[in-house]
Amino acid sequence: MASDDKPCTEFTDLEVDTFTPHGLKQEKPQFSATIRKYYAFCRRRTFAAYVASKRDSRHEEGSSPSCWSCCGQTFKEPSSIHKHVARTHGTEIQQLTESTFEHLLSQLEREAEPQQLSVHETEPVDVSVWIPDTGHITDEQLQKGPGQVLLYYRYCQVEKPHVICAWQKALCEKLHLTGKVRVATEGVNGTVGGTKVATDLYIKAMRSHPLFKTMEEEDFKTSDGSAECFSDLKVGVYKEIVPMGVDPDVISYQLAGIHLDPEEFHREVEALLSEGDSCSDTVLLDCRNFYESKIGQFSRCMAPNIRKFSYFPDYVDQNLELFRDKKVLMYCTGGIRCERASAYLRSKDVCKEVYQLKGGIHKYLERFPEGFYRGKLFVFDERYAISSNTDVISDCRYCGSPWDRYQLCSTQFCCQLVLSCPVCRRDGRTACCPTCQSKGVRGQSEESAAAAPQQREECECTDGRPRIPQDVL
Repeated sequence: MASDDKPCTEFTDLEVDTFTPHGLKQEKPQFSATIRKYYAFCRRRTFAAYVASKRDSRHEEGSSPSCWSCCGQTFKEPSSIHKHVARTHGTEIQQLTESTFEHLLSQLEREAEPQQLSVHETEPVDVSVWIPDTGHITDEQLQKGPGQVLLYYRYCQVEKPHVICAWQKALCEKLHLTGKVRVATEGVNGTVGGTKVATDLYIKAMRSHPLFKTMEEEDFKTSDGSAECFSDLKVGVYKEIVPMGVDPDVISYQLAGIHLDPEEFHREVEALLSEGDSCSDTVLLDCRNFYESKIGQFSRCMAPNIRKFSYFPDYVDQNLELFRDKKVLMYCTGGIRCERASAYLRSKDVCKEVYQLKGGIHKYLERFPEGFYRGKLFVFDERYAISSNTDVISDCRYCGSPWDRYQLCSTQFCCQLVLSCPVCRRDGRTACCPTCQSKGVRGQSEESAAAAPQQREECECTDGRPRIPQDVL
C-alpha cells in the first residue's frame, strides 16, 4: 500500500464477519469479551485498509465515481469490491488482522513503560529523612563482601508513588544496590542485589518507613547473589506492581484467596498426592509462565502454557470449567502474582475455595528443600534459577538429555530462553529454534545490529505457541 493511501472510510465500520469466503462465517479466536472487541476492531480496520489499497490511483480521493482495481477486475460500487475482497482475499485479511492484533496487544501490554508524571510530580523531593546514615560504614563494605539478593512486595495504599519512587532510587544508589523496583498506588514490588551489609541496611530502611513499618524481616526473601545479578537499577511508577493487565481498582488484591503458610500448604499437597487419581475436587495451580514451570514445579500441578502473567486472566476465562466447584491451591515464585491471580479467579465465582501459598515457592523451599517442589526455581535476574534440590525435570532442547540451565538464544534481539546442554552448545546449537539457528549468532555484525531497530525477534517459538491454551484436567 502506498504511504499516502488513506483507509476507505465507507468500510471502517462494516461487519466483515458477514462477508467471508463462500458465504461461511469464519470461526473467531476464543478470547475474553474485551479482547474480542479489540480483535473485531483490528479486522474492521484491516479490511478497510486493504480495500483502500485497491483504489484506482487514476481517480483522485473524493472524486466521483470511485473505482477499485483488483485481480484484473474493475469495481465501481463499494459493495462489489467489498464482496470481492472478502470472498477472494480472506486468507490475506486474516493474516494481516492477526499481525495487527498482536501489535495492538503488545502496545496494551507495555506495562514495562513507567507512567508519565505530571509537572508537580517531577519536582525535586526531599527523601533524606528516610535514607539511613552510613557514616560508620565504608564504601568498600557496601560494595565488597558476601552478597545477597532480596525479593519482596507490599500491598498498601500509596498516595504519592512518585515520592516513594524517588526515595527508592536514592536509597538503592546510596547502598550501591542494583535490581528492579515497581511502585504504584497499590504498593511496591522489588528485587535488589548487593552486599549483605547493604541489603541489611535496605531492609532496615524499608521497615522504618511509615508505609512499610508493618513488614517483617521474613517478608524479604533472600538468596545467594550480588549486585552483579542485575545489569543496572530500574525504579519506576507503574499502574500495577505486578503486570496482570487488569485495573487494580477493578480486581483488587484485597479480594485475594486464603493464605496458607508453607507447613499448611505442604499438608494440602501431601493430602492431594496421597489420594492419587481418585482426587477430583482439588486443583494445584501454578500461576507462573511456562518457562518457569518447565524447570521446576510441584508434583501433579496444572501449569498453564502461557508466556506472560498478563495472559492469566484470559487463561482463566477460557478454562473456567476446570475450576468449577473445585478447591484451588495456587502458588507462584514469591506470592505476589497469587495475590492478584487468586482475586481474579475468585471474582468468577466458580471455585469452592481458593488458597495461595504465602511467601511463594521461595518460602516453601526454605522450609521444605526436599519437599513436593522438584527442580529449580526460576528467578528474573541474570542467575535465571536457584535450587534447593538436585532434581532435573527438563531436557536439552536438541538431544533430550536432562538439562535445566537457561541461556538466551544466540540470535541478535531474540529474547527467548533456550535449554541447550554443553555438548550441544559445543556443536553450535545455541538458538531457541531452527529459524533462529539459521540467523547467526548474537554479537555478530555489530554495525548492522546497531543500525537495526531494537525489537524482539519472531520465530518458531513464538509463532507455534497458542496465546491462551485450552487445558484439561
